[in-house]
Amino acid sequence: MNPVNAAHETLGRWGRGLRASWNAWWNALFVGAQILVLALSPASYRAPTHRQAVLGSLYRATAPLLTWFLVLSALVSLVLIRIVVATAYSYGLSQYALEVLVRTLVLELIPLYVAMFVAVRYAMPGAQEVRKQLALQQREGSLPERQSLLANQLLPRALGSMFSVMLLAGLSSVVALVLTYLTVYGFSPWGLPGYTRAVGGVFSPAVTLIFGLKTVFFSLAVAVVPLAGAAQADFDGRYSRRSDMSEFARLFSVVLLIEVVSLVGNYY
Repeated sequence: MNPVNAAHETLGRWGRGLRASWNAWWNALFVGAQILVLALSPASYRAPTHRQAVLGSLYRATAPLLTWFLVLSALVSLVLIRIVVATAYSYGLSQYALEVLVRTLVLELIPLYVAMFVAVRYAMPGAQEVRKQLALQQREGSLPERQSLLANQLLPRALGSMFSVMLLAGLSSVVALVLTYLTVYGFSPWGLPGYTRAVGGVFSPAVTLIFGLKTVFFSLAVAVVPLAGAAQADFDGRYSRRSDMSEFARLFSVVLLIEVVSLVGNYY
C-alpha cells in the first residue's frame, strides 16, 4: 500500500475516533442537562403515569440490591477495619486508627464502590434495555419523540440510579461507622464520647461538603452516562448494541475524575 494512502487512512481513523468521542461526551452533557432540568421541574411529576414510573424505578433500583449489598458492604468494611486497627496497634499508632478508617473507608472507598455497584447492577443493564427498545421501535418505524423518550424512559431510570447511589452510600457509611466502633470499643458505651469527637473531627464543614457533593456527582454520573450512550444513535442512525466494556470505561473515567477532584479538595 502507498505510504501516503496508509497515512491518510490512519489519520482518517483517528479523526473519526476523536469525532465519535467528542459527540459521545457532548451528548452525555446535553442529556444530563436535560434530565436535570426535567428532574427539577414539578411538571414532570403531575401525570399519574409519570409518578408511577418514577416510584417504580426508585423501587427497582434500590429494593432488590439493598439487603445483600449491605451484607456484602458490612463484610468488606469489617475486613478493612480489622486490618487497619491491627496494623495501627502493632506499630503503636492506635490513636490514628479511627481517623484513617473514617477517611479511607467512609470518605473515599464507600462512595466509589457503591457507584460502581449500582452502575453494574442497575444503570448499565437498564441503559441496554432502553437501547434494545429503541432498536425494536426503529425497526417497526415507531421511534418516540425526544421529549417523550426523556420524560417516559430516561428520567425515571436516572432518578432511580441517583436515589440508589445516595441511599446505599448513606446506609453503608452508617454501617461502617457502627462496625468501627464495635471493633475498637466493643459493646461498651464508654467509648462513645471519644469516638464521636474523633469522627466529628474528621467531618469538618469543608470535608462534609466535599463528601456530599462527591456522592451527588457520582450518582449523576451513574445515572446519566449509560443512558446518554443508550439514547445516542450510531453514525448510520441505528441503535445497534454497544460494547459493555467501552460504556463502563467511559463511566469509570468520569467517576475517577470526580474522585481525583475530591481528593484535591480534601488534602491540598
